[in-house]
Amino acid sequence: MGGVPEPHTGWTFLTNHARVLAAIAEDDTARIRDIAAHCRLTERSVQNIISDLEHDGYLSRTREGRSNTYRIRADTALRHPADQHSTVAELLSLLAQHDSTRAPAP
Repeated sequence: MGGVPEPHTGWTFLTNHARVLAAIAEDDTARIRDIAAHCRLTERSVQNIISDLEHDGYLSRTREGRSNTYRIRADTALRHPADQHSTVAELLSLLAQHDSTRAPAP
């Protein structure tokens, strides 16, 4: 996949924050480099997103040697007023259901 994200124009249904959170939900010990490749973002973008998520209480990070382990706070409400009655766990559950029905990449 290389180190450079693919160019993209226009809007998407999922924010980069949601993509990073979902990647961490899949592997809570993933390196920033791996999350960036999975989400097709730069490593710096992923660092900033993780910082945002940590600052706003959506996840915490524990340093273990040279690695980080992330803990998602699944009961945290989503930020948008229209979604404030839904939790991170509910969002991740929807994304996981989608992933389980998607055909594997060739």
